[in-house]
Amino acid sequence: MTHALRSISHGPIPRALEKAEWYRLLNEPRLAESICHDVLAVEPEDQSALIMLVLTLGDQSRASASIAHAEARDAVSRLKGEYERIHYADNVSERRAKAYLDAPTPSSAYAAYDYLEQAMEHYDRAQALEPPGVDDAGLRWNTCVRLIERHHLGPAPDDAGEQSLE
Repeated sequence: MTHALRSISHGPIPRALEKAEWYRLLNEPRLAESICHDVLAVEPEDQSALIMLVLTLGDQSRASASIAHAEARDAVSRLKGEYERIHYADNVSERRAKAYLDAPTPSSAYAAYDYLEQAMEHYDRAQALEPPGVDDAGLRWNTCVRLIERHHLGPAPDDAGEQSLE
Protein backbone atom coordinates (compact mmCIF):
# COMPACT_ATOMS: atom_id res chain seq x y z
CA MET A 1 0.00 0.00 0.00
CA THR A 2 1.35 3.39 -1.00
CA HIS A 3 0.73 6.43 1.13
CA ALA A 4 0.56 9.85 -0.47
CA LEU A 5 0.81 13.21 1.20
CA ARG A 6 -2.34 15.28 1.24
CA SER A 7 -2.29 18.91 0.19
CA ILE A 8 -3.67 21.72 2.27
CA SER A 9 -5.42 24.71 0.75
CA HIS A 10 -4.29 28.34 0.95
CA GLY A 11 -7.02 29.40 3.37
CA PRO A 12 -5.90 27.49 6.48
CA ILE A 13 -2.23 28.48 6.25
CA PRO A 14 -2.36 30.96 9.18
CA ARG A 15 -4.07 28.36 11.36
CA ALA A 16 -1.58 25.71 10.29
CA LEU A 17 1.32 27.97 11.31
CA GLU A 18 -0.37 28.59 14.67
CA LYS A 19 -0.49 24.81 15.12
CA ALA A 20 3.19 24.56 14.20
CA GLU A 21 4.02 27.15 16.88
CA TRP A 22 1.87 25.23 19.35
CA TYR A 23 3.71 21.98 18.60
CA ARG A 24 7.04 23.78 19.05
CA LEU A 25 5.88 24.93 22.49
CA LEU A 26 4.87 21.35 23.30
CA ASN A 27 8.39 20.20 22.37
CA GLU A 28 7.14 18.33 19.30
CA PRO A 29 9.44 19.79 16.63
CA ARG A 30 8.89 16.99 14.12
CA LEU A 31 5.15 17.69 14.08
CA ALA A 32 5.84 21.40 13.65
CA GLU A 33 8.34 20.65 10.88
CA SER A 34 5.79 18.53 9.03
CA ILE A 35 3.26 21.36 9.13
CA CYS A 36 5.87 23.79 7.79
CA HIS A 37 6.55 21.44 4.87
CA ASP A 38 2.81 21.26 4.18
CA VAL A 39 2.55 25.05 4.11
CA LEU A 40 5.65 25.41 1.93
CA ALA A 41 4.25 22.86 -0.53
CA VAL A 42 1.39 25.30 -1.14
CA GLU A 43 3.29 28.58 -0.65
CA PRO A 44 7.01 27.86 -1.28
CA GLU A 45 8.14 31.38 -0.34
CA ASP A 46 5.97 31.88 2.77
CA GLN A 47 8.39 33.73 5.03
CA SER A 48 6.61 32.78 8.28
CA ALA A 49 6.70 29.10 7.33
CA LEU A 50 10.39 29.30 6.40
CA ILE A 51 11.25 30.97 9.73
CA MET A 52 9.17 28.42 11.65
CA LEU A 53 10.92 25.64 9.73
CA VAL A 54 14.35 26.99 10.68
CA LEU A 55 13.30 27.12 14.33
CA THR A 56 11.74 23.66 14.37
CA LEU A 57 14.78 22.12 12.73
CA GLY A 58 16.92 23.71 15.41
CA ASP A 59 14.67 22.22 18.09
CA GLN A 60 15.35 18.67 16.98
CA SER A 61 17.55 16.18 18.78
CA ARG A 62 21.23 15.53 18.21
CA ALA A 63 20.40 12.35 16.32
CA SER A 64 19.16 14.34 13.35
CA ALA A 65 21.29 17.46 13.87
CA SER A 66 23.34 17.17 10.65
CA ILE A 67 20.33 16.72 8.40
CA ALA A 68 18.37 19.41 10.23
CA HIS A 69 21.33 21.80 10.04
CA ALA A 70 21.63 21.46 6.26
CA GLU A 71 17.89 21.86 5.74
CA ALA A 72 17.79 24.89 8.05
CA ARG A 73 20.61 26.53 6.08
CA ASP A 74 18.62 25.98 2.89
CA ALA A 75 15.49 27.53 4.43
CA VAL A 76 17.54 30.54 5.64
CA SER A 77 18.84 31.11 2.11
CA ARG A 78 15.23 31.45 0.92
CA LEU A 79 14.40 34.29 3.32
CA LYS A 80 13.91 37.57 1.49
CA GLY A 81 15.24 40.17 3.91
CA GLU A 82 18.96 40.59 4.57
CA TYR A 83 18.38 41.05 8.30
CA GLU A 84 16.25 37.89 8.44
CA ARG A 85 18.85 35.85 6.51
CA ILE A 86 21.63 37.00 8.82
CA HIS A 87 19.59 36.69 12.02
CA TYR A 88 18.37 33.17 11.30
CA ALA A 89 21.77 32.04 9.98
CA ASP A 90 23.23 32.97 13.35
CA ASN A 91 20.40 31.12 15.05
CA VAL A 92 21.24 27.99 13.04
CA SER A 93 24.93 28.25 14.00
CA GLU A 94 24.12 28.78 17.66
CA ARG A 95 21.80 25.79 17.78
CA ARG A 96 24.41 23.64 16.02
CA ALA A 97 26.90 24.70 18.66
CA LYS A 98 24.49 23.62 21.40
CA ALA A 99 24.09 20.23 19.72
CA TYR A 100 27.87 19.82 19.83
CA LEU A 101 27.92 20.83 23.49
CA ASP A 102 25.57 17.92 24.17
CA ALA A 103 27.76 15.51 22.18
CA PRO A 104 30.17 13.37 24.19
CA THR A 105 33.09 13.43 21.74
CA PRO A 106 36.48 14.97 22.58
CA SER A 107 36.37 17.37 19.62
CA SER A 108 32.77 18.48 20.15
CA ALA A 109 33.82 21.39 22.39
CA TYR A 110 36.01 22.76 19.60
CA ALA A 111 33.22 22.39 17.06
CA ALA A 112 30.81 24.11 19.46
CA TYR A 113 33.25 27.00 19.82
CA ASP A 114 33.58 27.32 16.03
CA TYR A 115 29.80 27.42 15.57
CA LEU A 116 29.40 29.95 18.37
CA GLU A 117 32.04 32.12 16.70
CA GLN A 118 30.10 31.86 13.42
CA ALA A 119 26.90 32.80 15.20
CA MET A 120 28.55 35.80 16.82
CA GLU A 121 29.83 37.01 13.44
CA HIS A 122 26.26 36.85 12.13
CA TYR A 123 24.87 38.54 15.27
CA ASP A 124 27.40 41.32 14.84
CA ARG A 125 26.21 41.91 11.27
CA ALA A 126 22.53 41.54 12.24
CA GLN A 127 22.83 44.10 15.02
CA ALA A 128 23.77 46.77 12.49
CA LEU A 129 20.55 46.03 10.56
CA GLU A 130 18.13 45.78 13.49
CA PRO A 131 15.23 48.19 13.55
CA PRO A 132 15.20 50.76 16.38
CA GLY A 133 14.13 49.29 19.69
CA VAL A 134 15.16 45.73 18.81
CA ASP A 135 18.10 44.22 20.67
CA ASP A 136 17.73 40.58 19.61
CA ALA A 137 21.23 40.27 18.15
CA GLY A 138 22.84 41.69 21.29
CA LEU A 139 20.86 39.33 23.51
CA ARG A 140 21.88 36.33 21.41
CA TRP A 141 25.51 37.53 21.28
CA ASN A 142 25.53 37.58 25.08
CA THR A 143 24.13 34.04 25.18
CA CYS A 144 27.03 32.86 22.99
CA VAL A 145 29.59 34.62 25.19
CA ARG A 146 28.08 33.01 28.30
CA LEU A 147 28.12 29.56 26.68
CA ILE A 148 31.79 30.00 25.77
CA GLU A 149 32.61 31.11 29.32
CA ARG A 150 30.46 28.51 31.09
CA HIS A 151 31.91 25.61 29.10
CA HIS A 152 35.44 27.04 28.93
CA LEU A 153 35.41 26.79 25.14
CA GLY A 154 38.18 27.82 22.83
CA PRO A 155 39.57 27.07 19.38
CA ALA A 156 41.12 23.72 18.62
CA PRO A 157 44.89 23.64 19.23
CA ASP A 158 45.54 23.19 15.49
CA ASP A 159 43.58 26.40 14.83
CA ALA A 160 46.06 28.45 16.86
CA GLY A 161 48.14 29.13 13.76
CA GLU A 162 51.89 29.37 13.53
CA GLN A 163 53.74 31.68 15.83
CA SER A 164 55.95 34.28 14.22
CA LEU A 165 59.70 33.92 14.55
CA GLU A 166 61.10 37.18 15.83
